[in-house]
Amino acid sequence: DQKTMLDFDLAELYEVETRALKQAVKRNISRFPSDFMFQLNKEEWQELITICDKLPKNAKFSPAPPFAFTEQGVAMLSSILNSEKAIKVNIEIIRIFARIRQILMDNNKLLLDIEKIKNKLEHQDKKLTNHDKNIELVFKHLDELLAKKGTQEDRKSIGYKIGK
Repeated sequence: DQKTMLDFDLAELYEVETRALKQAVKRNISRFPSDFMFQLNKEEWQELITICDKLPKNAKFSPAPPFAFTEQGVAMLSSILNSEKAIKVNIEIIRIFARIRQILMDNNKLLLDIEKIKNKLEHQDKKLTNHDKNIELVFKHLDELLAKKGTQEDRKSIGYKIGK
């Protein structure tokens, strides 16, 4: 269920003859594994001819079924064809790949920075939790002291009395 493009459409896109495209592919066949390109069998080709009205007339009468290229095959094709259009497409593919790689690297750096911030916040949260416990302990002791003070009887003060 992969989307593919046929050789004659790609020849038009890359501004080369279909014959030249097929020759370039055959000279560089090792660059086109089955997940990049395959050739339609005769039954598939006949079925395509019968259901598709928009095929070029010269393609319909071709003795050999066309090659079908996946997305990766289309990109690889741009690297083996020697037309101005194919060269421009190949340069753009490389530029896009480099940009995506840079975006991923920047994204990784951001993820690492976010992770560092999370760790610092967790560490600060633990410190605050300890401070909260200490403050609670101080209030508990103050409450105990106040409770004791209320239960103690008035005592005579110790020391000298002045003026009596």
